Amino acid sequence: MSVNYSLREQWFGNVRGDILSGLLVALALIPEAIAFSIIAGVDPKVGLYASFCIAVVTAIAGGRPGMISAATGAMALLMVGLVKEHGLQYLLAATILTGVLQILAAALRLNMLMRFVSRSVVIGFVNALAILIFLAQLPELIGVPWPVYAVCAAGLAIIYLLPHLTRAVPSPLVAIVVLTIVCAWLGLDIRTVGDMGELPDSLPVFLFPDIPWTLDTLRILLPVSVTMAVVGLLESLMTAQIVEDATDTPTNRRRECAGQGTANIIAGFFGGMAGCAMIGQSVINTSSGGRGRLSCLVAGVVLLLLVVYASDQVSHIPMAALVAVMIMVSIGTFHWKSFIELRTHPKTANLIMIGTVIVTVATHDLAKGVLTGVLLTALSFARRTSAMLEVEHEQIDADTRLYRVCGQIFFASAIQFANGFDYLHAAKRVIIDVSAAHFWDTSAVAGLDRVVLKLRKHGAHVEVVGLNQASASLVDQLGTHQDGRAGLSAGH
Repeated sequence: MSVNYSLREQWFGNVRGDILSGLLVALALIPEAIAFSIIAGVDPKVGLYASFCIAVVTAIAGGRPGMISAATGAMALLMVGLVKEHGLQYLLAATILTGVLQILAAALRLNMLMRFVSRSVVIGFVNALAILIFLAQLPELIGVPWPVYAVCAAGLAIIYLLPHLTRAVPSPLVAIVVLTIVCAWLGLDIRTVGDMGELPDSLPVFLFPDIPWTLDTLRILLPVSVTMAVVGLLESLMTAQIVEDATDTPTNRRRECAGQGTANIIAGFFGGMAGCAMIGQSVINTSSGGRGRLSCLVAGVVLLLLVVYASDQVSHIPMAALVAVMIMVSIGTFHWKSFIELRTHPKTANLIMIGTVIVTVATHDLAKGVLTGVLLTALSFARRTSAMLEVEHEQIDADTRLYRVCGQIFFASAIQFANGFDYLHAAKRVIIDVSAAHFWDTSAVAGLDRVVLKLRKHGAHVEVVGLNQASASLVDQLGTHQDGRAGLSAGH
């Protein structure tokens, strides 16, 4: 009963808000899908068909209600070389293989790796994406006639002022409709959606990629597909976390991975390029009242209907109006409190956040930025954890010395652990109490071997006491010092 209620809420718990926000997202998706197609070097319809397929499929099969998935710039950049060298058919095959790999990742529960992404990395990711969204609008604002600036300013005014009068309709949707009518009425000669590329005039059809199905083909496709699968899942799961914070609702991350994979497979068979979740459109959706699966479904369906059956009207939408919407997204996405947090958060957390931003913006690659942040987080954690290790000693009598070890012993602290003992002046009997310590890996066990064997070499009889069960099991399996004169005991 609760499952049915949950599904009903996901689909029909916010019908009006989802439909209106879906309409707005559909309008915002059109120029982006065309732009991403141009980046990838393919016909605009490839990106538009992909956006339709991915949005509709993830609305049904995805694990994150309210999140918008479609063709994206991050994925488009990864396709450029493949399209240039081998053509569209290889791209479609790579898209299908990407989906298969993402479903495999879901089966292997690789979504659990998101646990290693810290809050500092997430904030850095969000801030970098906000900067990239803003930078992507600059070509539409540099070297253009003054009416473009006027239309953009008018769009921002409508977006931010209309909510003070009414929230019945999303203000960005009103801005797009009003400015399109005004620009057409005044006959303003400014860049429109139609100037970006020819819109398709037919529905997508099922097709099988026309390529040779050989091992050589697999060698060409696999590196690109693996990269796209990783980037797609990474961006989707990061976006899901942002939507979670905005809507206070949970995400089924494993289902989301499988849903993204299914969407890419279907997109490839219907002539579309690979895609993933879009943080900009997801922010537009949630900030405009979209919460459920219906918003993503409406966005995908309306997108296709608009470009196929209302292409004349859509082609007249001024790009300046859409630029205003994306500037709003950029402003709303940026975590402005991070400036204040620079003074209150630890320096390491700030370094991780700033490093993520710099690498992401410099490379325009969200995956590289996040991986940089994860690496910095791991190094910071290892340094802080190893600094908490203590080795204290006490002379019990003339022949016996007791060492008490407190802390975590692993690859980053194993050398520090080994250097905490006096080998040259070793007592005849040495007791190493590790009841307040834990051995984590092979480096830790190797460090214990080194300590015991060195002390034994200088004539000491060594007893290791207090090993907890997990540490004792690891030492029994990997250690080499247990034979001879060294004693080993578990417990306290």
